[in-house]
Amino acid sequence: MSNGKTRMAIKIRPEIEGMADEIVAMRRDFHMHPEEGFQELRTAGIVAQKLREFGLEVRENVGRTGVVGDLKGALSGPNVAFRADMDALPIRENSDVPYKSRNEGVMHACGHDGHTAMLLAVAEVLSKQKGRMRGSLRFIFQPSEEKDGGATYMIDDGCLDGIEQIYGAHLWNYIAFGRIGASAGPVLAATDSLRIAVRGVAGHGAIPQGTVDAIVAGSALVGALQTVVSRNVDPMQSAVVSIGKIAGGDNHNVIASLVEMEGTVRTLSEDIRRTVKERILAIADGVGKTYGAEIDMGIEKGYPALVNDAKLVEKLVAAAKEVVGEGAGRISPGMGGEDFAYYARKIPGCFFFVGSSPPGFEPGELPHHCPHFDIDERALLVGASVFVQLAEDLLFD
Repeated sequence: MSNGKTRMAIKIRPEIEGMADEIVAMRRDFHMHPEEGFQELRTAGIVAQKLREFGLEVRENVGRTGVVGDLKGALSGPNVAFRADMDALPIRENSDVPYKSRNEGVMHACGHDGHTAMLLAVAEVLSKQKGRMRGSLRFIFQPSEEKDGGATYMIDDGCLDGIEQIYGAHLWNYIAFGRIGASAGPVLAATDSLRIAVRGVAGHGAIPQGTVDAIVAGSALVGALQTVVSRNVDPMQSAVVSIGKIAGGDNHNVIASLVEMEGTVRTLSEDIRRTVKERILAIADGVGKTYGAEIDMGIEKGYPALVNDAKLVEKLVAAAKEVVGEGAGRISPGMGGEDFAYYARKIPGCFFFVGSSPPGFEPGELPHHCPHFDIDERALLVGASVFVQLAEDLLFD
């Protein structure tokens, strides 16, 4: 789908429109009180309290600080889950909005405050209609998406038990307000990390013979790693190998004996993931032998690629079209990562994107994970409306 702006008719669900002030207020409250992964005690407490008020069956401390709420219909039918993440990032907020973070050094810089507010609104709306609902709907409020893969902890604690399909959403400043993006197949990348130590033999900078320069070997390694994608990956596929941190040396006239580096590897398929890993290890071995250095290459597996189920995407897009019309469509895969991937590996899943680029900004101009991040809060109503419409399509006659 295009990232640009087009004219479209947006039909916010009337139940959600009537809660607009409440939804925005919830999001701003969460924004003012951000909590990092596995520290979401205040957030989880509010979520659990509200779900109980809506009449849901609630379990707390799922996956350490997660919350699960079950809404059971009066009739038999499918068992579906909706998921939101609750955690914030260790970023100092740099903005002057009245709802600025009050927790110094922690900020909702990715939209999880909005995800939580949207799903609470959906739970409230649907709880009033459970008498005509078929099957069940589970609301999963997950901790620690940003750093520790909170989804795995939730799964280990049974959050998917009995569930047949799962949906999740992400507010997304890279597409315009009023758009919904969803695609079958890979939509976000596997996120692996590199930890590299290049060890040489130190000596005087003016007398290099007899030394092994770790900086020269490390520099050669950085350059050689760039050939992994350009020469080993099908040009029609996608992969990224980036070195983001490098440190080494003791003084201007000392040949360094140690260089340490860190990087990231992003891939969209397990085959390419294996190929890239094999080539990285082979190149490190070759560069080490060429320069006489010892290179320790550690590759730490992160989240797997997030792969959407095609049938669920069709259902989601059909629901989204009821809200945003032609604003719903395909979105190109991205190289970011999301631990929703773990859910989608267990059962059919669909992860979709809700355009939230704020007024006055072009899509992508105000990026996620920046200290002045914000959203178009009207996107909360769009996202919540899509969830309500989806629930009605799946669970209501």
